[in-house]
Amino acid sequence: MVDSPYAETIDWSKWHVFWVDERVVPKDNLESNYKLANDGFLSKVPIPPLNVYSIDDSLPPDGAADVYETTLRRLVTSNVIATSTNGLPKFDLMLLGMGPDGHVASLFPGHPLLNEDQKWNSFLNDSPKQPPERITFTFPVINASSNVAMVVTREFTTSSKDGRRGRALEQNVPYSSDLLALQPSIQRSQEQTPTSKDLLALQPSIQRLA
Repeated sequence: MVDSPYAETIDWSKWHVFWVDERVVPKDNLESNYKLANDGFLSKVPIPPLNVYSIDDSLPPDGAADVYETTLRRLVTSNVIATSTNGLPKFDLMLLGMGPDGHVASLFPGHPLLNEDQKWNSFLNDSPKQPPERITFTFPVINASSNVAMVVTREFTTSSKDGRRGRALEQNVPYSSDLLALQPSIQRSQEQTPTSKDLLALQPSIQRLA
């Protein structure tokens, strides 16, 4: 996306970028999803700064989550973000990965947040993957998205015909936990509905950033 012909032909002014989840760390911290996205993508394309919705890293997790949800609700009210039939924010596209334990965003197996169905955005202080403090979209918001592109690359196991178990590892491909660090949700104006070509074009950008 940062190279020709996309960099010159896309109307970046109509893009709004959000984070499906974020680590509650300073923006210049190596663990920051914002830093990864900014260094590899946002700093290289002319998306207006006011259209990039990073978390307030000066707040504790609960405060950052509340402010982020308030921002989402304000943007829904002003029609910057469309709504689904049940009133949830309807993003044009979400980019997701999956961790080795099967987690998506910062929704981990067995965690109480899996059952959250009232809040659009929530927080946790006990992430099983470091750092422990995070904010995350909830499953209802993720499921309401118009399009979801999920990148999953992982070591896998297969069985041979003689019953012996063999292992196959796709070489030189980053684990999904590496790809998971960049998970911006991209909301664009209604006249720019993403197509399958848009989804395909975005996925290589995630690989380069990882």
